[in-house]
Order: sequence, then C-alpha cells, then structure tokens
Amino acid sequence: MTVESDSYRGTRFLVIAAALVIIVGGINQAQSVLVSILVAVFLAVIGTPLVHWLERKRLPSVIAVFLVVAGMIAVLLMIGALVGTSVIGFSNALPSYEERIQEQVSALKALLSRKGMVITDKVLSEFINPGAVMRLTARMLAGLGSAFSNIVLILLTVTFILLEAPSFPLKLRAVLGDPKQVFPQFTKFVDDIKRYMVIKTLISLATGVLIWIWLTILGVDFPVLWGFLTFLLHYIPNVGSVIAAVPAVLLALIQLGPSRAALVAAGYVVVEFILGNMIEPRLMGQKLALSTLVVFLSLVFWGSLLGPVGMVLCIPLTMTLKFACENNKSTQWISVLLSSEPATEQGPRGVKK
Repeated sequence: MTVESDSYRGTRFLVIAAALVIIVGGINQAQSVLVSILVAVFLAVIGTPLVHWLERKRLPSVIAVFLVVAGMIAVLLMIGALVGTSVIGFSNALPSYEERIQEQVSALKALLSRKGMVITDKVLSEFINPGAVMRLTARMLAGLGSAFSNIVLILLTVTFILLEAPSFPLKLRAVLGDPKQVFPQFTKFVDDIKRYMVIKTLISLATGVLIWIWLTILGVDFPVLWGFLTFLLHYIPNVGSVIAAVPAVLLALIQLGPSRAALVAAGYVVVEFILGNMIEPRLMGQKLALSTLVVFLSLVFWGSLLGPVGMVLCIPLTMTLKFACENNKSTQWISVLLSSEPATEQGPRGVKK
C-alpha cells in the first residue's frame, strides 16, 4: 500500500509539473493578449475609487465610468505626447551619446596607461560599457510602448470591467446558489490590492515628478523621459528605483561630467529614501506578507514571462497567486512558502497577529 501511495503521489506531482509547464508556455505564447488584459485590469483598479467617489456624488454609474475613462484617455494622450517626443529624441541622440562614451572611455584608457595600468579593449568593452546600458534603456522604453499599442482595446476593456464590477458579487452568489453569501476574505483581498495599487501609483507619481524637476534644474537631457521611467519602475519593489537611476546618472556623466552625475544620483537617493522608505510604508499600513526572496523571484519570473509589464505588476500578480493558494487545502503549503513569516505566527491571509 505504501509503495502504491508513493507511486500515486509521484505520478500526481509529475502531472502537476507538466500542467504548470504547459500553462507557463501558453502564457508566454499569449503574452501580447495577456499584457493588454493586465494593463486594462491595472487601469480599472486605479479608476475604481474615482468611480465610487463620483457615484457618492449622486452621478449615475454609467456616467461616472465614462467620465473616469475619458480622464484616462486625456492623461494617456498627454503622456504619449510628452514622453513619445522624448523617446524619439533620445533614440535619435543615442549615436552621439555613444560617440561621447567612446571618447571618454579612450581618455580613461589613456589615463590608466599613464598610471601604469594597461587595460585591453576587450576588458573595456565587457566591463566598462555604458553604451550597452543606454541601448538597453531604449529597448525597454520601446517594450513599454508596445504594451500600450492596443490602447483602444485596453480602454474598451477598462470600460467594461468598471461597468460590470458592481454586478460581479451578485453573479458569484447566483453561481453558488446562496443570495446571502458573503466573501470576507475575497473582499479583503480585493481591498488590499486596490489600496496597494492606488498608494503605489500616487507615490510613484510623486517620485517621477520630483525626479523630473530635479533633472530639469540640473540641465540633464530628456528630464520628462527619466521622470516617466522613474514613475513606472517605482512599481518594481526594491530594485526599481535603482534601475531607473542608472541611465539618468550615466547620461549626466556623459553630458555634464562627474559632479552633476553625483548630484543626479544624490537626488535619486534622497527622493527614494523620503518617499520609498519613510512615507510609503506608513501609508501602506500592514506589510505585503511576501518574503524578500519571493519578491525578487516574482520580479524575475513575471518579467521574463510578460516583459516590462510583468515586472511592474509582479507584486499584485504574486499576491493574487498567494491568495488563490491559501484558500485551497492542497496548495496552502505554497502560500506558506510565499509568506514572509511562518504560518504559526500569522493570522488569516498572512497578517501577523
């Protein structure tokens, strides 16, 4: 019996592993469609509090939804006009920046040679290659732009999600056959996701605006572009602000010299410390209940699977996975592994007692 039980568990594990591989492969193949849907859900979550606020002002739900969607269209058009011009300008200026980089690298090589340190061109190209960072930044911006290429489909999806959201609990109760059924855990989870996304968006917006102002004062090229990049990458936990700072600091070094580059880096550090380490944790309240390792791995996993949008939305996606696992007895162990603390020290949904 024991041998048969072990064989059954082994077969079950292999079937589950094969199913996961198929699912991941399917997600990767349907990346463009899923990215559009995820962006739509993200915008809908951001717009839901505004819809509720307008409804409390006694506006009909349909009018409230269309006003919010119209506001989104206006904001996206404004961002597209400002950032799109900067992206095109940066892409056109990239060859000239690379020429400056080569000049500065050659000067560095000559300086080190006078100091008795001989460095080959291969070493310089492999370990001192700021141009690669600039080209990677251009490709990442192009990838983010392609995520919004289906903007009409995204906005239509946002509209339908906002219109259907109030009726979703009623439909779920009808499916379960209990008109009085309540969903406290699911409601709390949705509220947590909504709170996280709204607060993260406001903090990211403030971070991007402050960086834009600081870079404008210092005279760095394309400050709007770097502010927008900071806004987007601030959604990525722990490393997002560092990634956003690298191209701006390198551009300041190429364009204005080491002293201005140091000031640019100092601005990123100060803004991230004040907003990311002091204000944001206080506004967030309870922790995400995800371990630091899981946060990093989720960034790598969702980023490789869904591209830049997956990196931006890695925390909400992982929180959704954790919620799904902890409400099923057979997968609760996955939820425990994703949590920041052992299950014995947690209450419901990973909140510490």
